[in-house]
Amino acid sequence: MKQLKELYPGYGDVLIKDIKINSKDVEEGDLFVCVHGVTADRHDYIEDAISRGALAVVVSRPVECSVPVIQVEDTNRELPILASKFYDFPEKELKLLAVTGTNGKTTLAGIIQDLLGNSECGYLGTNGMICSQFNKPIRNTTPDSDRLYKYFRQFVDAGCKYLSMETSSEAYFRNRLDHLQFEVGIVTNITEDHLNIHKTVENYVSCKSQMLSHIKKAGYCILNTDDVYYEEFCKSCSSNLLTYGKKEEATLQIISYRLMETSTEVTLKYQKKLYTITSPLVGEFNIYNLCAGILGVVSLGKDFSWVLERISLIRPQKGRLEFLNFGQPYQIVLDYAHTPDAFLKVYSFLNFIKKGKLITVTGSAGGREHEKRGPMGKIVLENSDFVIFTMDDPRRESVDTIIDDLVSLSEKTNYKKIINREEAIQYAFSIAEKNDIILIAGKGIDNYMAIGDEYLPYSDLDVIRNHFIKG
Repeated sequence: MKQLKELYPGYGDVLIKDIKINSKDVEEGDLFVCVHGVTADRHDYIEDAISRGALAVVVSRPVECSVPVIQVEDTNRELPILASKFYDFPEKELKLLAVTGTNGKTTLAGIIQDLLGNSECGYLGTNGMICSQFNKPIRNTTPDSDRLYKYFRQFVDAGCKYLSMETSSEAYFRNRLDHLQFEVGIVTNITEDHLNIHKTVENYVSCKSQMLSHIKKAGYCILNTDDVYYEEFCKSCSSNLLTYGKKEEATLQIISYRLMETSTEVTLKYQKKLYTITSPLVGEFNIYNLCAGILGVVSLGKDFSWVLERISLIRPQKGRLEFLNFGQPYQIVLDYAHTPDAFLKVYSFLNFIKKGKLITVTGSAGGREHEKRGPMGKIVLENSDFVIFTMDDPRRESVDTIIDDLVSLSEKTNYKKIINREEAIQYAFSIAEKNDIILIAGKGIDNYMAIGDEYLPYSDLDVIRNHFIKG
């Protein structure tokens, strides 16, 4: 808690308990900041915030109301500055490792935490906020600044020295990360995504590359030599550069690998020496995530051999190519795949290990880029023996229309449409036979379904678990 005058000199003895940007979240004693969101201008909700107990408001245009008003030039840019001050600059007490890219962010950020240990390193991203002291769900991959700096403070208070965090392109676009400095910044890969926000791939890449300007001069930029945008990111890197990939120029070179059902054997080259290791992660794409994670930890000053010895501690991430075992005669795989590239990577492994049919349950989010739906649906249909298309956060769009987009580029008819996602999953179970694989994709371990303007409680994992417990 802070007096308003500590945040804005001259504004008197008003005790502020917290900072909020959503009027629905406001409680007695809060400071309400009127940011501009994707679809809403929070200036329109000042009276609602005051009715819920807001004691002051921060605005970017003149308003009249019954509580103190602080006017700034840009509330979106003001928010991280204000939140940092309110929570006593917690970001300065953490060594921040930023992970960005289209796919692999969650797995890579988790690998880094596992290698460093969750008592010293926190994780912040799609799977929540996690360390040895807590494991809590969060709504956004990279939260708005009112929550972000609060989370930083909680990690510091829990004893964390490092924070491995996913940084989304939208977070850069919305100025959430403007005032952060990273020890390490890692780019996984770039494929088309989030064009509903960025409009073009060039804008998307530009937002991602903002991360490189936030890396400390003495810090490290870690890039994938095999990514199509590698050279583009190199141009923006002004800190120390480390690289990974199959190319000979890579700092950590992938020499060879052997894929297995439950692990991967990899031979790597580092500083002219060869190392053969066994990773508990499966699939070729996870070799890249592993290499990026190794370099991320080495760049913090950890010995390379020490890092390799800790690879056995890495845990597969929840909802990322996660195999679920309830004693069923077929395999169930839960995955977050929601882009064409992500599906290609998942299918490359599942088709490698499958012994029976491959059944996919998936959909595509509403209110997001339509352009990826046709190519993604085609990949799903061509790599599955049977597909059940269903809802996946439809928001204000018709699920029927979304599914029509998904099947628009393929002539294959090996699919069924079941709008209700729980029913779709149940149907997959009803048709699966021994040795089949059921891939349930798109939601991962999300705990909500976005329908209209509401976030309703929903979990693929709960649906799956309840089926076998009740069955």
